[in-house]
Amino acid sequence: MIYEIRTYGLAVGSLAEVEKRFGEAYEHRKQYSELAGFWHTEIGPLNEIIHVWPYQDLAERFRVRAEAFKNPNWPPKIREFIRSMHSEILIPFPFSPPLRPGKLGPIYEMRIYTVRPGTIPDIMKSWETRLPERVKLSPLILAGNVELGEANRFIHIWAYSSLDQREAVRAKAVQGGTWPPPGGAERLLTMTNKILKPSAFSSMQ
Repeated sequence: MIYEIRTYGLAVGSLAEVEKRFGEAYEHRKQYSELAGFWHTEIGPLNEIIHVWPYQDLAERFRVRAEAFKNPNWPPKIREFIRSMHSEILIPFPFSPPLRPGKLGPIYEMRIYTVRPGTIPDIMKSWETRLPERVKLSPLILAGNVELGEANRFIHIWAYSSLDQREAVRAKAVQGGTWPPPGGAERLLTMTNKILKPSAFSSMQ
C-alpha cells in the first residue's frame, strides 16, 4: 500500500469555492478510487488543501489516474485558484494503521520531519516500542516515510477531538514518559506541523 499526499496552495479567500467544486467533482472521481481524507489548514501555512489517495502500488496509481482523467468531470475546475502543487508518495510504516472512514477528529495534526540520512530504520524501531502506549491517548492516523518527493522525510498524522484535548494528551504523554520515543533529537533535522480540519466530503471527520 502507498499513499499519495497532494498539497495545493490556494489563492486567499478561495477555500470555500475550491472545496465546493472539488466535492462536486469527487462524486465522479470516486468511482475509480476513493479519497482517504481531505483537509484544509487551520493553523500553520494557511490556504492549503491536503488530500490523501491510497493505492496498492504505483502501477495502480498510474492506471487509476489515467482512467479518471478521461472523465469530463475530473479534475475539479479549480485551476484558477491554485498557486502551488506538491505531491509525495508515502510508504506507511508496518505498524501504521490502515486509513479508514470515521469520526476521529475533527482536529488533525500533520507533523513533517526531516531526518538525518539512514536513520529511518532506527526511528521505526523506537516508534514501534512506544506506540502502543501512545495510541491509548489519541489515535495515530498515518505514519510513514516519503519514498518519492523530498528525501529523508517522514510524516505522521494524529487525530484529536479539540485543540484543548491535543494539549492535554501531549502533556500527559510527556509527563508519563510515553512519548516522544527515545533518540529523536539526534536524528531530526527539521520539524514542522499543520493543524487541519476536514472538508464536508472527507471520509475522515
